[in-house]
Amino acid sequence: MRLLPMLPLLMMPVLAACGANGESMGRMGGAAPRLLVNTAMLGPGGESLGTATLAQEADGVKVTAALTGLPAGSYAIHLHAVGKCDGPDFTTAGGHFNPATKQHGNLNPAGEHAGDLPNITVGADRRGTLDAMRPGLRLVDGDAPLIDADGAAIVLHAAPDDYRTDPSGNSGARIACGVITRTGASAASSS
Repeated sequence: MRLLPMLPLLMMPVLAACGANGESMGRMGGAAPRLLVNTAMLGPGGESLGTATLAQEADGVKVTAALTGLPAGSYAIHLHAVGKCDGPDFTTAGGHFNPATKQHGNLNPAGEHAGDLPNITVGADRRGTLDAMRPGLRLVDGDAPLIDADGAAIVLHAAPDDYRTDPSGNSGARIACGVITRTGASAASSS
């Protein structure tokens, strides 16, 4: 019974986190809504090899991927500067997203590219997942957003990244690609 008069005060933080239309605004404090971008990862012949999702968070972009149908092993995966995935070699995706013009890899003293991500490991079941955070990266706002006029791409390579060799970590051929554009984006609530 003593809590009943306090209920409006207790609900204020919850209500403050909601937008005018009831949409969640992400983190408390009126931060912009979290933005999600989903893309299909396609192989050289257009076959589906899984999906990737990029989520704008307050402190950067969270990149997740779920891949299937690949041989067991470790594979490099990177964010590329152009939103084109023309097979079979996906060179239309351009180089790694690198607005600060650094060298490749977190082990490189002159690195790393903003588009560098950890390797993804595929198990004997031919499935692999990635869950990585890129601090400071922005999808659509800020000084150097990933999604600009020509979009961006997420590219899977045939070999693992050595995290040091410029320009792509000795990661081999491009074997899958997903286009990242604003048309694939949606505001989402954080639940």
